[in-house]
Amino acid sequence: MDNEKVKDHFTNPRNIGDLPDAHGVGTHGDEGCGDYLVMYIKVNRDRIVDIKFKIYGCSTLIATTSMLTEMAKGKTLREAARITGEDVVNALGGLPKDKTHCANLSITALHMTLQDYKKRKSLGWARF
Repeated sequence: MDNEKVKDHFTNPRNIGDLPDAHGVGTHGDEGCGDYLVMYIKVNRDRIVDIKFKIYGCSTLIATTSMLTEMAKGKTLREAARITGEDVVNALGGLPKDKTHCANLSITALHMTLQDYKKRKSLGWARF
């Protein structure tokens, strides 16, 4: 791992931990490599005001998820949904080809979290 940004996000992950009373929770994993993550969001006026994650995975997945949470925080739900794996890879300054799938795992977890938020909101499960 030669990339300093990737190293920084791995050794000092941003937004890691639980988010009590999250408005949306998403999980995603890859049985092939054993990676698994849970993502949480809080939303105010259609904007992600807080985002956290818990993870069991490789250093690259930790780095990509950390970067993604930094990119999504403060964005509207629509803006966050438009972030791509390629955007995350570029924000990190690149990844080896065999590790770019980690960014896509992070993105899928975000999409699952956004879907859960929309479901909860439509069912009136919580006040947002």
